[in-house]
Amino acid sequence: MSNSRLELLLLHALPLDGSMWKGQMHLLPGSTHAPTLYSLGDSIDAWAVEALRSVRGTRLIVVGCSVGGSCALEIAALAPDRIAALVLIGTKARHRPDPTLHVSALELLQAKGLAAAWDTYWASLFSESASSQVIDAAKAIAFRQPLQDVARGVTVFHTRPSREHVLSSLPRPIVIVTGEDDRAPGPEASSMQAAQARHGRLKIVRNCGHYVPLEQPEYLNAVLQELISDQQRSSPEQHLR
Repeated sequence: MSNSRLELLLLHALPLDGSMWKGQMHLLPGSTHAPTLYSLGDSIDAWAVEALRSVRGTRLIVVGCSVGGSCALEIAALAPDRIAALVLIGTKARHRPDPTLHVSALELLQAKGLAAAWDTYWASLFSESASSQVIDAAKAIAFRQPLQDVARGVTVFHTRPSREHVLSSLPRPIVIVTGEDDRAPGPEASSMQAAQARHGRLKIVRNCGHYVPLEQPEYLNAVLQELISDQQRSSPEQHLR
């Protein structure tokens, strides 16, 4: 007998880990999962396969931030029948590989370490409105990651395929969330993606950058609670087809 219990799968951003979802772990008690992805493989496909193995249900709300959103799209491509809804935060479904940027990021990590990479690639993704406490907490998460894990994450990010077709083909709600101050991909690209989705919704978060779960957790929790309530009110047979 299939397990039709609703589950929440939370997929983290670079260069963070599953603990970035601390503020969301209470939303579905006993049915919320936030794996750390780096050890799951060297490709977004491997991450998606292993993340799917960490949950048993057939009704998954998959939430991903940045590369975690790319993993969420990959999960939807692999197992669309298990998806109840997707929430993509700071995620770009279309990807044009840039091998030069990929190599330079790895070289910077190896030559100068995580602190230099943080300052170069990730510090500027926070809104100017973000508090120092939020930024310091994010840095603490990032700086406890092994360098080789972050390098693996960078490779997964840069080698991921485009998954635009998931937006247009998935017959489930897709909520696109972006901070108004984000630039990766930002409100304009996020709006286009929400319009491209068959059942897309756009949420633009004021005074927020790329890391919505850390910068504006209360806003994100309200979005997720509404989505969970919608799914709990509907039986699997009533889902969009």
